[in-house]
Amino acid sequence: MLKDRNTDKLLKGRGAQLNTKNKYLRNELVTEHIEGLDEPLELSHSTQYLLEYPKKMVNRIDSPDIPSDFSMNPYQGCEHGCVYCYARNTHQYWGYSAGLDFESKILVKPEAPKLLEAELRKKSWKPAVIMLSGNTDCYQPAERKWKLTRRMLEVLLNFRNPVSMITKNQLILRDLDLLRELSSMNLVHVAVSITSLDESLRLQLEPRTATAANRLKVIETLSKNDIPTMVMVAPIIPGLNSHEIPAIVEAAANAGARNAGMTIVRLNDAVAEIFTNWIHQAFPDKAEKVLHQIAECHGGKLSDSRFGTRMKGEGKIAESIRQLLHQSVNRFMTDRKIPPYNKSLFRIPSAFGQLNLFENE
Repeated sequence: MLKDRNTDKLLKGRGAQLNTKNKYLRNELVTEHIEGLDEPLELSHSTQYLLEYPKKMVNRIDSPDIPSDFSMNPYQGCEHGCVYCYARNTHQYWGYSAGLDFESKILVKPEAPKLLEAELRKKSWKPAVIMLSGNTDCYQPAERKWKLTRRMLEVLLNFRNPVSMITKNQLILRDLDLLRELSSMNLVHVAVSITSLDESLRLQLEPRTATAANRLKVIETLSKNDIPTMVMVAPIIPGLNSHEIPAIVEAAANAGARNAGMTIVRLNDAVAEIFTNWIHQAFPDKAEKVLHQIAECHGGKLSDSRFGTRMKGEGKIAESIRQLLHQSVNRFMTDRKIPPYNKSLFRIPSAFGQLNLFENE
């Protein structure tokens, strides 16, 4: 149990504790002369939903580190507020900070289901696995209001196109009816991410996510409904949660998970500043040790963009982490398998039938 947290100093309900500079913007809001202010300058931390209308929804994945062929993200930014999230950097392309902006200014793509349908109707489309989502969690709090993920699953089911999903939110159980239908045709795999079983650590790392207990209930419910489910022990942060690997794998196995995967944390670009600032506040006594061990997994740097090593790391610490996961899977998940996707069922439904999915918008 980790106990040296300075929780009184942390912003409640947020992972990032600052807004980092956006390297793509010329100007930024600063308080260089704070003595001239009548009161401290405070940025709003309340969540805003901003509508975005892209021209396409399905993006090809070129990375050899990702098993899926395509990804789609109905939301940019994520209110879960995971302090380590690599997706934070993408918020800079939209003109926002990777820090507090990422978890408080959520870009919503209301036409995502229609754009997905248009892509699947193209003559050039060949059935392939699409990841929901490759960047931010498709079941983050915004999904309760907008229901874009559910409508996209309806499109995928109608076309019988396979989909992979990863989430750390129990909201996925709302769509159990669709997931059961997809699973009956071997069209869906689900990964549930569990970073820690320590609730106090979870609250600091991932302040607006479901508890580990609730995520285990998600695995249990999906598994009982014959939906192929695995656990992602991710990200592993050496010296912070790496010792929990066996316990997480065992708990997930007891809940019905069929496999386990992992990634080692990497702190690219602005995420390095956000995470470093956070850990010095949350765990001042072990901050430098943790940062040193992360760097040791990435060639001496916190940042790592190299294909093949950026997610699994390298060196003695990374190897010991991989071995611990491998041993845990062999011990707790022997003879369990996830069935392959079925790509032979793809069809293009009539335009009239598909439009019925959106008549109640």
